[in-house]
Amino acid sequence: MTPAIAERIESHVRGEVIAPGAEAYDEARAVYNGMIDRRPELIVRARDEADVVATVELAQDAHMDLAVRGGAHGVPGYGTCDGGIVLDLSMIRNVHVDPATRTARVGGGAVLADLDHATHAFGLATPAGFISSTGVAGLTLGGGIGPYLSRRFGLTCDNLLSAQVVVADGQLVTASEEENPDLFWALRGGGGNFGVVTEMELRLHEVDQVVGGPMFFELHAADELMRFFRDYFRQAPRELGGYFGFHVAPPLPFIPESRHGETLCALVPCWSGDPERAEEILDTIRDAAPVVAEHVGTMPYPVLQTAFDELLPAGLQHYWKADFVRDLPDQAIGVHVEHGAQVPCVTSAVHLYLMDGAVHDVAPDATAFAHRDADFVVNIAGIWPDPADNAANTAWVRDYYQAVHPFSGFEGGYTNFMAADDESRVRENYGESYARLAEIKGRWDPDNVFHLNQNVKPTTSA
Repeated sequence: MTPAIAERIESHVRGEVIAPGAEAYDEARAVYNGMIDRRPELIVRARDEADVVATVELAQDAHMDLAVRGGAHGVPGYGTCDGGIVLDLSMIRNVHVDPATRTARVGGGAVLADLDHATHAFGLATPAGFISSTGVAGLTLGGGIGPYLSRRFGLTCDNLLSAQVVVADGQLVTASEEENPDLFWALRGGGGNFGVVTEMELRLHEVDQVVGGPMFFELHAADELMRFFRDYFRQAPRELGGYFGFHVAPPLPFIPESRHGETLCALVPCWSGDPERAEEILDTIRDAAPVVAEHVGTMPYPVLQTAFDELLPAGLQHYWKADFVRDLPDQAIGVHVEHGAQVPCVTSAVHLYLMDGAVHDVAPDATAFAHRDADFVVNIAGIWPDPADNAANTAWVRDYYQAVHPFSGFEGGYTNFMAADDESRVRENYGESYARLAEIKGRWDPDNVFHLNQNVKPTTSA
């Protein structure tokens, strides 16, 4: 970076501009995944849309890579780069709720904690992930699987009504069904390929108190519990959400101390329907397999959304593999039981999320999100604290994935769960949406300015 470019950025940006050598530099360059250690030339903490416009334009003038960071949760570390510019949106975290229209306007740097806090004050919510430091924008652009509410209300991207986007030429445009509908289609599942989303308008739903929480079961009953999850949850009322997992029992007071550190299987249900039916639903789940411990009750929705935050702080080592899954035959369950029993530590996990109900109500080509005919998403999430364990724990994830992938029925997986070495799967991950995404990319970002992502290569029409 030349002194002239650095001076120009300083004069055009109201937010923080952090360069190597600054006291805040190491903290500012860090992302959620502790495996990622990159050194950008400059980090711009944008204060507003004008800062975003200036940074996008100046990065191109300087011919430097531009990494866009919201919540910084992406496992491949796309929210940072070596030798380029990081555009950090973490100061743009406003959430404005309109209870009359049941909508929220959400800043591009807001995280789930910001969204859930603001919407819960009005007894409202929208489906989203369940680690509260996750960026709302990145989650939404990749699709947004909400394990607790998606069966009832769809994906996060299905609840996106409009977006303000700074595109490659520096313009701030609106994307909605009425304005720039091609861009709006692409934003709902096409990732960060098309610009910097500075604000989103999301549809909200009446969700206040829910009944849910973790339920741990004996590992020897894992195959039985997985079959129950496969069969019961899919035919249950849509108000029942949740997921299946393999976990090492954490040292929590509701788990018998003698079982701490043991590998167990788990269901984490969330009932958002009539409270009078909750016990009926929960008793059915309890009868599925021997229960070791549970921490289930009525709680505000944001409490369930933050239940696992302390277990997964920023800075742990992350290596994940994921697939869309058409069905869960008994053979696949056998593979899961074999490899899930070897989950290496308390922070690692294997989760199966449902893809049915309202997710299937949306036409396959209505949004860029691919593979709506999947029934499940599997995420093999290797997460551990010590870099000395990287080789062994990465091998566990890879071996597990190679064993179970042949049963998935798909070549592609959920883009928000991809690791850095999954870039060869980009076409498969976007599925039949890829060709249309490439055409839209060619119109909005022909020079591929926004390429630090699950990248769609632009095509141009003759």
